[in-house]
Amino acid sequence: MLMTPGQRRRLQPDPIVFARMLENRSVLGYRDDGVVLRTQKLGEADRIVTLLCRRSGRVRAVAKGVRRTKSRFGARLEPFTHVDVMLHPGRSLDVITQAEVIRPYGAPLAEDYPRYTAGTAMLETAERFTPVEKEPALRQFLLLIGGLRTLGETGEEAREPRLVLDAYLLRSLAVAGYAPSLEECARCGDATRLAAFAIAAGGMVCGSCRPPGAASPSLQTVALMLALLRGDWDSAMRSERRHRVECSGLVAAYLQWHLEHSIRSLRHVERA
Repeated sequence: MLMTPGQRRRLQPDPIVFARMLENRSVLGYRDDGVVLRTQKLGEADRIVTLLCRRSGRVRAVAKGVRRTKSRFGARLEPFTHVDVMLHPGRSLDVITQAEVIRPYGAPLAEDYPRYTAGTAMLETAERFTPVEKEPALRQFLLLIGGLRTLGETGEEAREPRLVLDAYLLRSLAVAGYAPSLEECARCGDATRLAAFAIAAGGMVCGSCRPPGAASPSLQTVALMLALLRGDWDSAMRSERRHRVECSGLVAAYLQWHLEHSIRSLRHVERA
């Protein structure tokens, strides 16, 4: 049925009301929890905070006034901290209006250089694996939480920082779809004649598929990589130092090849 001009006008929203609706929607905040990956100064008193959030993925937001000595939540927005935050959308960056600490993972790492540098490499890797802002990355978020928790364990449960980091890196690669082939040839699928580790090929390769320049890790090193990928800590903790060193080198090279970017923090990580 055709409508008269008067009926059409009555169905159209009032321009002022509609503008107010859009304005209200633009300032609605949202709540999420996330790990602070890094911070950088902005102006005289503000700071840009990069978080990896449970639902929102990687988020960059401004924390206003946090560098002032009287700031209410400046100390809550430090790297390694798992926080519950309230954010409001902004023109270019969101704005953090509230922050409550869930768990400060940085506390047990601050006084232990190997753990701190391993943790820093985790944070940088998590940011590299979430290149698109506000794209959900729940598995990477949970992996980071688990890695930081394991890294901060003390006493009998404590594990070597470099092993924890290598396990985290291998699993991050797996979540991103780059898990190295360790039990069969990455090119032909042969599982009986593995002879080398070829980064560009995707992991272990047989003698026939081996490209020039491929590394020749020991069987124990490959077994260690597999144990870390699977979370078999009993086997990993029984490994020898030389195999841990070789494993770390392969994992670092494989990671940085797939990211097409170096992880600067790895330079400061002490080898096993």
